[in-house]
Amino acid sequence: MTESTVVHNTFVLERSYPQPPARVFAAFAQPEKKRRWYAEGDHELQQYELEFKVGGGERMRYRFKEGHPIAGMEIDNSGTFQDIVPEKRIVEASKMLLNGKPISVSLVTLEFVEKDGGTELICTHQGVFYEGSGGPQMREMGWKALFEKLGKDLGSK
Repeated sequence: MTESTVVHNTFVLERSYPQPPARVFAAFAQPEKKRRWYAEGDHELQQYELEFKVGGGERMRYRFKEGHPIAGMEIDNSGTFQDIVPEKRIVEASKMLLNGKPISVSLVTLEFVEKDGGTELICTHQGVFYEGSGGPQMREMGWKALFEKLGKDLGSK
């Protein structure tokens, strides 16, 4: 019998953006804006959908390009919005598959706090990571990179 390994982990990331909460929140709520900083990247995007409402969902599928350690493999990430308070909070439950195999389940809470005319974004990620997931360190690194992209996107528009 194969031994199962499951890792439970919670991490919190905080980022400050000089834009007001309405603008930062919109970067998560509007499909064309979120796709730009969240879904597009150095992979082959196959699908991105966003239905931003409680009970609505988000799905992103992509394949890693040549030169990546897992080139050719497909990530399928799909979630359901559990709670949305405009310009204040987003809570999403999601699951991630690698080549059709479940590798993690996450609950992500995003809080948008007005501070000195800008926004303090607080991301609390609670996850269960299975074999082959790369673990919580990979996910935390991913969110950090995404928040960098978000900052650049907010500054360019």
